[in-house]
Amino acid sequence: MKPEAERIARAVSPALEEILGETFPVLDDGFVRVVDYMGNDASVVQAARVSYGAGTRKVSEDRGLIRYLLRHRHTTPFEMCELKLHVRVPMDAWRQWIRHRTASVNEYSTRYSVAIDAMQATQPGRWRTQAQQNKQGSGDPVDPDEGAALSAREAALHAEARATYRERLDKGVAREQARKDLPLCTYTEAYWKMDLHNLLHFLALRMDGHAQKEIRDYATVIGEEIVSRWVPLTWEAFLDYRFHATGLSRMESEILAAVGAGDPVKANAIAREAGWLEPGKNGLKAHRERGEFARKLKAWNLDVPWETD
Repeated sequence: MKPEAERIARAVSPALEEILGETFPVLDDGFVRVVDYMGNDASVVQAARVSYGAGTRKVSEDRGLIRYLLRHRHTTPFEMCELKLHVRVPMDAWRQWIRHRTASVNEYSTRYSVAIDAMQATQPGRWRTQAQQNKQGSGDPVDPDEGAALSAREAALHAEARATYRERLDKGVAREQARKDLPLCTYTEAYWKMDLHNLLHFLALRMDGHAQKEIRDYATVIGEEIVSRWVPLTWEAFLDYRFHATGLSRMESEILAAVGAGDPVKANAIAREAGWLEPGKNGLKAHRERGEFARKLKAWNLDVPWETD
C-alpha cells in the first residue's frame, strides 16, 4: 500500500496577503504590485535548521538566527523564499533593472502588442544637472525656469514620437519596426520573480543614494512597502547589517586602528603605502577610495589623518 503523503501547510505571510494585487504607484504612471510569493521568515529558519523540521517555536530565536545568517553571509536559506511582482516602469529605468540577471522575467512585447500609451514626464522642478564627481549620476536641480522650458519641449517630443508611431501602425507597418523611434521614457510592463537573497542584493544597490532616482523610487517601494511586510525579521536584519552598515577594507581597518590609537603618523604611513597620498598639482591627487574612507571617518566624528596639520 502506498504510504499517505505528509500534509504540509503552505507558509503564509499575513501582512503580505493583505496587499496581494494592490497597486503601489511609482513615478507618474508606473506601479508595482505583488502577484504571488513563496515562503516567509519561518521558511528561512526552516531551511537553516532543516533537521529541526518546522524550526524553532520562539520568534526571538528565529530573529536571532536570521540576523546571524545575514550577518555572516549564509545566503542559501534566503533563496528558499521567492517574490513575483507585476511592474510598470519606463524603459530607461528598466534597462538598469534587467541587468539583475538572477530574476525570471516575462516582459510586455511590442512585437505582438501595441506599445503602452504612456511616457514618463518630468515636472519642471525635477530636472537634474550632471554630477561633477560622478560620471553616471545627478547633481543639483536645474533652475525652475529652465526646467519649465525643458518640460514643455519634452511634452512636444513625446507627442510627436507617439503620433509618428501611430501613423506607422495605421499605414500597416509591422509593430516590430514601427516601435523603433519610441523614446526611452515609454513605459513597459513585466512579471518579475526573484528569490529573497538576490532581491536583497537588488535592493541594496537600487535603494542606495548613488542609484538613479527613478529606479530608486521603485526599489524603495518594493523594500519598504512589500518586503518589510513579507519578511519583517529578514528586512530588519538587512537594514542593520547591510543597507545601513559600513564595510571596511584591510587598509581601512589598519588606518582606523591607528587613528583610534592616536597615531596619525602611522595612519598616514599606511595610506601612503597603499598609494592613497600621491601628490597632485594642487595638493593630493584625486583618489576615490581615499575619499570614500575619509567620508566614513567624518561620519564617525574622527579626524582624517591626511587632512590634519
